[in-house]
Amino acid sequence: MKFFLDTADIEEIRRARALGLLDGVTTNPSLIAKEGRNFWEVVKDICQTVQGPVSVEVVGLNATEMIEEGKRFAKVHKNVVVKVPLIEEGIQACRELVSQGIRVNVTLCFSPSQALIAAKAGATYVSPFIGRLDDISQNGMDLVRDIRTIYQNYGFKTEILVASIRHPLHVVEAAKAGAHVATMPYKVFNQLFQHPQTDLGLERFLADWNKVKDKIFPEQISCL
Repeated sequence: MKFFLDTADIEEIRRARALGLLDGVTTNPSLIAKEGRNFWEVVKDICQTVQGPVSVEVVGLNATEMIEEGKRFAKVHKNVVVKVPLIEEGIQACRELVSQGIRVNVTLCFSPSQALIAAKAGATYVSPFIGRLDDISQNGMDLVRDIRTIYQNYGFKTEILVASIRHPLHVVEAAKAGAHVATMPYKVFNQLFQHPQTDLGLERFLADWNKVKDKIFPEQISCL
């Protein structure tokens, strides 16, 4: 599974990249606005920092506007993926952008039928929002499994990019369901490392070591 960060914070991106675990980034206008910087500067900085796809979302509501925005985004950097909403106008824009060799992430997917449409339109990624489904008492992970089955049935190349991830269990369940990508806030990414038994085990190992280190390596320890 590929790990994407859902952020526009360049420091978060750098920290994840330094670990060698970052495969891409997804953004949206809200995330970029939080940075308080010029929109284009933020997009360029992200693209120059991460060696992987960077989803940049359009704000137009009709196909013509989305296509024009998408073409402009694609000129910024070769890593840009244009993100469009899963509405009729977005699907029209997706087909046109794909025909021009531009990769597209169709976002705000909440049903298997929507995911099927995105794949038929040639989307590079489809983004099911599992957390928002969980919020309304629907099982978001069921949607991921349904999409996976449909795509396997017909050999679609569109990758499942699980979005609206709220906690590490979402990441694990998405991986078990066969999703290609999980995009998550930096907080969730960091939580993937954490387990109380790991901390407890390390604490015990160090305590045991402190009891015997001077007896085992007295000369070496004194030189440190």
